This record gives sequence, C-alpha cells and structure tokens, in this order.
Amino acid sequence: MEKLKTERLHSLDSLRAIMMMLGLVLHSAATYSIDVGDWPINDPKAMSYSNDFIVGLIHSFRMPIFFLIAGFFGSMLFYEKTPLKMIKNRISRVVYPFLVFLILLWPLMLLTFGYTKSVFAGSHDPFAEVVSIFSSPFAFIPRHTIHLWFLYYLIIITILTVLIAFQMKMFPRVRKEIIKIFKWMIQNPIRRLAFFPTLIFALYFVSEITEVETAPFFFLNPISLIFYFVFYLIGWLLFKSKDVLPSFKTADWWCAFIGTGLFITSFFYRDELNEIPLMLISALMIWSFVFGITGLFIRYGSNYSFKMRYISDASYWVYLVHLPLTGIIPALIMDLTIPASFKCLLVFAITTLICFVTYHYFVRTTFVGKFLNGRKY
Repeated sequence: MEKLKTERLHSLDSLRAIMMMLGLVLHSAATYSIDVGDWPINDPKAMSYSNDFIVGLIHSFRMPIFFLIAGFFGSMLFYEKTPLKMIKNRISRVVYPFLVFLILLWPLMLLTFGYTKSVFAGSHDPFAEVVSIFSSPFAFIPRHTIHLWFLYYLIIITILTVLIAFQMKMFPRVRKEIIKIFKWMIQNPIRRLAFFPTLIFALYFVSEITEVETAPFFFLNPISLIFYFVFYLIGWLLFKSKDVLPSFKTADWWCAFIGTGLFITSFFYRDELNEIPLMLISALMIWSFVFGITGLFIRYGSNYSFKMRYISDASYWVYLVHLPLTGIIPALIMDLTIPASFKCLLVFAITTLICFVTYHYFVRTTFVGKFLNGRKY
C-alpha cells in the first residue's frame, strides 16, 4: 500500500530559507561588533554595539529552529519514504556536500579571513602574509568544520535518531503513547512553554552554563550535541503530530514578544543577573522564539510564493558559499568613512548579490544544483 505523502509545507520551507538568510546578516554584522567572541576579524575603524545586539538576537533562535525543521523533514523522509531512502537522501544531500565543500572552502577561508585579518592589523603586504600560510601542504587539510559544523552535527544527530527510530519500531505501543503525550503537551501554548524550556534549563543547570556555544570542531562537544539533539528530536516527533501545527498560531505573536523581551533583558542586564535566572531566561527565550517564529510563518507563509520558493531553493548554496565573501569584503571596504551599520549592510548586500547571481547562472540549472538539491530547474 502506497504511503500518503504530506502536502508541501510552504511555511516551513520559507522558515528554513529565512533562517539561512539570517546567517548572512549575522556573519556580516559580526565583523562590526564590539564583543565578537570567537569571530576572527573585527574592523578597527567601524564597530557598533547595535551589531552585537543583531548578532545576539539572531544567534538566540536561528540554529534551534534549523535543527527543529531538520528533524521534521528527516522524520517525513523516514516514515513517508522508507528508512533506506531516507538514509540515501541524507548521504547524498548532507554527507557528500559536507565533505566536498569542507575540502573546497577550507583554503578559501584561510585566504579570505587571513587576508582581511592582515589588512585590519595594518600589514604592508597582507597578500604575501596570507599566501605564506600555504607553504606547507598540510595547510590544505581542514582543522575544523568552519561554518559547516551544522551539517556535521546534523549527520551525527540523524544517525542517532534513526537508530532510536528503528528501536522504537519494535515497541509500537510505547511509540504511540510517546506521540500521544507529546501531542497533548505541544498543542497548548501554556503547556509547551512550561515543559520544553525545562529540558534546556536542566541541560544548562547540569552543565553549569547559561548558553550553548558554536561547536565548529571535529571533536564533538557533548553539551552542544545534546542541546541540538533535543530540537531535532522535537522536530522529529512534531512530524508524527503534524496535525497540531496550526495550533502554533495560537499565541504566536505573544511568544515572539516574550522571546524579544527576555532577549533584551539578558542582553542589557547579563552582568547583573545570577546564573540561575540567566539559565531560566535563556531556556524560556529560546523556546518562545521557536514557537513564536514558527507560528508566525505558519500563519503568514503557508501559501505558495514563487519568490520564497526560489530563495528556499537557493538557500543551501548561499549557506555553503557565503562565509568567504563575508570574510573578504570587509577588507575591501575598510577605508570607506561610513558608520559600522552601513558597512554591515554593504557586506550583506554584496554577499547576497554574488550568492544569488552565482546560484542563478552556475548552480540552479547545472549539475551543482542537482548535487545540492536533488534536481536541476
């Protein structure tokens, strides 16, 4: 008997595309922030605290939403296709692009970010400095996963989830009961905001942290793995309860406002708050944003839009290739006497233009597009 296929969910396609585009905003703003953290470049002539706000805000919800959506579509492949087809799909769409682009982008990342770092440091010959890095052939071997860490963790989490799903097939009653309880909790805005943040708070409390850091290294960070696994697993279960998706529209604006208020509190008063309140604020903030933003996209983005579909199709390519551009462009515009926020917008605009032009002419209708998206247009 042929399995019934889920109708294309334009809202989640659009949500995934916009979260991908926000990565360009985040990485464009990071160079012009005051507290850049682990970001390797910082323009000494243009810094603004407003960019720290933008980076922090996007970072607070972007990756959790990514993993939630990945879990949803992974579950859809697993149950509506077959487990074998799902595994083949993840290998061709995630594993292969991760390996190919990690190898291709690593030297480009060294070149672009190294050049800009030398320019910002006032080097007289930044190009010679960065080229000297490649004097050893070992320089071409990736030492970490760069921005492709998302794909790396997605591969690991997918493997773990598929193993669990195979085990749960042996216990249909238990699986049915889990989905029943999950559906009961998630379809009510009060219950879901009472329960799901508790999972993240418990992780924070046990780990004695107030937020999860980006984990771009091959050696897995167990806290980051558990953190993103939670969102992936919720997305996986959400597909099995997809009839409750419309309930996300209930209190969607309220959730978004709550998330925004909690972020503002943590951003401006972080130094004045103790660890426990910060843990609570962070956990509730993340899930408020996840439920609120997802609900808003379900409310306003459920209809087909050619523009959003195009952005969605292009988003994988944009995600893969945008970072070297956000690394090199700041060096080229360093001497412009404009405010940091305008430089950020300029980096974003130029990066976006290059990414979409290259996608349209060199990816969309070529073998590259088929390699990334499974088909050419």
